[in-house]
Amino acid sequence: MGLLRCHLGVVLLAMVFSVSNGDPLVPALCIFGDSVVDVGNNNNLSTLIKADFPPYGRDFVTHRPTGRFCNGKLATDFTAEYLGFTSYPPAYLSREARGKRILTGVNFASAASGYYERTAKLFGALTLTHQLKYYKLWQRKVVNLVGRTNATNIFSGGIHLISAGSSDFVQNYYINPLLNRVYSPDQFSDILMKSYSTFVQNLYDLGARRIGVTTLPPTGCLPAAITLFGAGTNKCVARLNKDAISFNKKLNRTSQNLKRDLPGIKLVVFNIYQPLLDLITKPAESGFFESRKACCGTGILETSFLCNARSIGTCSNATNYVFWDGFHPSESANEKLAQSLLEQGFDLIS
Repeated sequence: MGLLRCHLGVVLLAMVFSVSNGDPLVPALCIFGDSVVDVGNNNNLSTLIKADFPPYGRDFVTHRPTGRFCNGKLATDFTAEYLGFTSYPPAYLSREARGKRILTGVNFASAASGYYERTAKLFGALTLTHQLKYYKLWQRKVVNLVGRTNATNIFSGGIHLISAGSSDFVQNYYINPLLNRVYSPDQFSDILMKSYSTFVQNLYDLGARRIGVTTLPPTGCLPAAITLFGAGTNKCVARLNKDAISFNKKLNRTSQNLKRDLPGIKLVVFNIYQPLLDLITKPAESGFFESRKACCGTGILETSFLCNARSIGTCSNATNYVFWDGFHPSESANEKLAQSLLEQGFDLIS
């Protein structure tokens, strides 16, 4: 344990020194997935799943809605800061994703997307396949800007983060009899694992070598999930959390197999289940007051267009709340989660 702490201390000192000298720890940060990490791609899609209106973004640095499903920064925004970047990866479909700005990475995530292609299609979001197509176009642009050799170093040295799976379950499987009457949760997880494996393999084939993937959160503890599936109780839905735990175990096993089969890959599974569960079950220990209800509206269901400037009951101080809306953490909670991700992600930056 002493040696481990010493090693982590040395790494942290190296990180602080590098960042303080104005050098990011990695050349680029690219992000794929769903609403937990979408920074505005859905703003430019024909979908109801958007967050480009108040009160979303009210506590962001610009105090304006950006498309982030949060009152402020996402966990990936804090991650970019910790890595030493002076700006956040822009949404690929936004005007900001132009010229040299794209050299330090881009965000391809789309709210309501997932490992299951039809989840995204149900809501008019970008599937992971579509996100990968945009990633290939981004690579071509980078090559045109800096040349093949420099671009290859950016692709192999950059961190690629994936956050998906929650929408597949909460916004599709659990409410879709065409799925839940045909597949057990275990069988559905197997389908998602195949998609995950294929996606990582495709990234690897395109030159990515540093890849991080987040586990499912305790989906049964999301305020909207408790409202929809809690049968009138005020407690976390045990069966949903059980499914999430089972999925996460498969994600770890599948990732171990990928690491074995793909030479030179650095693949880290980020456990967000336990850190978020700790915030929910022991909020006071982290400085929070409310973990059952979200800040926006009544706090028991509202998200996307249901969380709007006219939502009655929206809190005045979101720092007291673990959740901003019915599905998504507040900026304060995202900061706590990002700190946990940093501790887990040393392999990606070493």
